[in-house]
Amino acid sequence: MRFVARMARREVLFGALAGLLAGVVFALAMQAEQMRVEVTGLAGTSTSGAGLVVHLVLATLIGAGVGLQYRHEPGSYAAQITLGVTFGLLGWILGPLTIRPLAEGIIPDWSIAVASAGFPSLMGHMLYGALTVGGLYWAVQQWGSGAVLVRPGERAENRVQRIVVLGGGFGGMSAAQTLERMTRRRRDLDVTLVSQSNFLLFTPMLAEVASGALEAQHIAAPIRAACPFTNFIHGDVERIDTEKRQVTVRSRRSTTPQAVPYDHLVLAMGSVPNFHGLPGLAEHAITLKTLEDAVGLRHRVLSQLERADHESDPEVRQRLLTFVVAGGGFAGAETIAELFDLVSSVRRYYQNLGLADARFVLVHSRHRILPELSAELGAYALEKLSARGIEFRLGCRVAAAAEGSVTLDDGATIPCETFVWTAGNQPNPILRDLGCAKNRAGQVVGDAALQAPDTPGVWAVGDAAQIPDLTNEGQPCPPTAQHALRQGKRVSENIVATIDGRQLKPFRYRASGSLVGLGHRTAAAELWGHKFSGLLAWFMWRTIYLSKLPGLERKARVALDWALDLVFPRDIVMTTAADGRYDPAAQPAAERERAT
Repeated sequence: MRFVARMARREVLFGALAGLLAGVVFALAMQAEQMRVEVTGLAGTSTSGAGLVVHLVLATLIGAGVGLQYRHEPGSYAAQITLGVTFGLLGWILGPLTIRPLAEGIIPDWSIAVASAGFPSLMGHMLYGALTVGGLYWAVQQWGSGAVLVRPGERAENRVQRIVVLGGGFGGMSAAQTLERMTRRRRDLDVTLVSQSNFLLFTPMLAEVASGALEAQHIAAPIRAACPFTNFIHGDVERIDTEKRQVTVRSRRSTTPQAVPYDHLVLAMGSVPNFHGLPGLAEHAITLKTLEDAVGLRHRVLSQLERADHESDPEVRQRLLTFVVAGGGFAGAETIAELFDLVSSVRRYYQNLGLADARFVLVHSRHRILPELSAELGAYALEKLSARGIEFRLGCRVAAAAEGSVTLDDGATIPCETFVWTAGNQPNPILRDLGCAKNRAGQVVGDAALQAPDTPGVWAVGDAAQIPDLTNEGQPCPPTAQHALRQGKRVSENIVATIDGRQLKPFRYRASGSLVGLGHRTAAAELWGHKFSGLLAWFMWRTIYLSKLPGLERKARVALDWALDLVFPRDIVMTTAADGRYDPAAQPAAERERAT
């Protein structure tokens, strides 16, 4: 761990130096331009007189921040320069166009005229970004750690332990990255990660992808880039044999399964939608668990708007423009809010439609939404969403779904063509045949050290596991990304401790709080016992989630998407033929058999 800290300090130093040099070049270029009496630099500071000192200090600090977030990927020089240019563009939007006007008591103006007047500053910021990230890459490439890094396939034949991680979500990726940092200099350990997708999906932002506020790829971090020194298999797990200690995996592009042996197995396979056996839901409900789900939902909404724009039958038009979401938790509240924002933003393109023509309904089994938050914040969210015209059917459940309608348990039927299900999840069905002890929901019952006590070599984290929360009287840990990330780190430390014969550490984590976006630049947050709502909570929500995104590149892309969303309406281009419905046939064959 001291080696990792040493590496982090070195990259921060490289970044600071690169930022300082880039800041000098930026200032010289802008002063030579002489396009304006006062030339704006980083964060809207002047690059003349005393402002030059502030400019260079900011340039150094920003470079150090880039170094702190930096993760070196050999052979990616062009990609790093492109990232730097994007980073500079974001700095220009946040600095001269936003921070400086606010500091002067002026409302920011993002018009084309103002942007054109600041074009020299834009070029300077993009130059600064390219030089900073490019210089950092070059410095790390030339004077890196000097460590002996072992790439996949280069492990020694006499390796002692094989560690296999199943699942590329928050828990699985956290475990793989921690193992990589801890074992990259050890040739006696081999780490393999198996995942159905080749990326880590930042699920808290899925609703924004569904509404078109974010590009789908921008909330997905490639696993191979995030874990370059880990064996990666893009495939489906068909069977887990705990007696033989091997996992049967079928690659996505192979018809022949392969056996992957293990000494330590980490179960981090997450969850899948649970329709509770309700008739018609599997065939007609749209889920929001994957990128495909989010893109399909956006396509579905836009398709209904296209159809309704030329529909003469009022009943059919009303059904096309009715959007029903089941589930009043975080996912349901964010989804209904983002769908409302999407329709509100693009309605101008449909001449025959008015915003009042669309109907948005949230169905929730409890008598208040957002039970994860306090009653006060739940009431605030209900009030804000209701004020926009969103309907709430509280204290009732969805009983069935059919083509063009949803039936509630109170006998009411809501005609609709778009029905989103966020009211139930269950552990991955592949765990059902596992020999470990499981709870009624199908989760592997683990101890405080994150291992299955009755099955040697098996560990479990995230939605796949029931882990006692030592900060809450031993109650099960909630299925949140916060807990999965920390569990992934702790399980890696405990696996290495087991191999080295050291004492295991129990998992203990007290969540800092919860945040939920409510669309329309509002949110609700409960952090460290304090409650926040409105614009401040929205800013906190975006800032915290942006900081949690893996990798500087993803942060920059998402921040740019958000900046553009402040200026331009949502896009209405449809590039997929998917309708957004949950497709059981997309599951691996073994999972389909277990689900029946």
